[in-house]
Amino acid sequence: MLSPASVRPIPPAIAPAVRALDAGEPVLVFDAPDREGETDLIILSERATPELVRLLRKDAGGWICTSISDELRVRLGLPYYADLLAAAEPQFPALGAVRREQLRYDARSPFGLHLHHRSTYTGIPDNDRAVGIRALGELARDAPRLSDAALRNRFASEFSSPGHLPLICAAPRLLSERKGHTELSVSLTRMGQLSESATVCEMLGDSGGARSPEAARQYAETHGFVFLDGATILEAWTAWSSA
Repeated sequence: MLSPASVRPIPPAIAPAVRALDAGEPVLVFDAPDREGETDLIILSERATPELVRLLRKDAGGWICTSISDELRVRLGLPYYADLLAAAEPQFPALGAVRREQLRYDARSPFGLHLHHRSTYTGIPDNDRAVGIRALGELARDAPRLSDAALRNRFASEFSSPGHLPLICAAPRLLSERKGHTELSVSLTRMGQLSESATVCEMLGDSGGARSPEAARQYAETHGFVFLDGATILEAWTAWSSA
C-alpha cells in the first residue's frame, strides 16, 4: 500500500484500464502465452455489484476470487492455504500426500482463506457475493487509515471462515516476484492509485478449455471493455516501480 508521499504518476499504457475499474467497469487481462495462457475478467472489488458478479459468472465462467496485497494479508494476520495444510499435516497425515507444493505453471499458489460475509446467508447468490467482495474492497481502501488492531477487528466483525469467497494473496514484491493474475490485478490497482483489491474470473470457451486470447479480445471489442496484455502491465510496472 502506498503512502501519499510515494504516489507516482499513473503509467499512460494502463490509464484506460484504471479509469474503467474506478468507474465500476470490468477489464480483461491476458497473462502470457508461456504461463496459464488465460484471460481474466477483472473488476475493482470496491465497486462490486450483483450485476458485475453475474457478468463474471456468466460471461467468464471460471473461478471468482478476490485478490489482496501481501501488505494487507500480513496486517490482517492471514495465512496462505498451503500454510494451513502444512500446519494440519501432523494431525491429518493424508494432507502430506495431497498437499500441492508445485503448480505446473508457477512456483507457488496464491490461495488464501475462503471467507463468508456475516451479513449474508449462504454466500453463493450474486447479491451475497457482491456484499462480501465489496466489503473486502472497502477494507483494502480504508486499510492505510486504520491501525492494525482496528483493521483486524473490522475484518473479524465482517467475515467468518470457511465460506464461498476465496482470497488470493499477491506476492510481496508483486510482478517483480510472480506474474500471475493475482499480481497483475494488484499491481494494476496500485499503479492506478485505487483500492488494492480486485476480483478476477478466468474466461472459459465453449470447447471446455480457456477462451483464446483472440476470442477474449473480440469479446472486449464487442462490449467496449479494455483489454490488456500482461506484458503491457509488466512493462509499466517495471518502469513505475523503479522510478
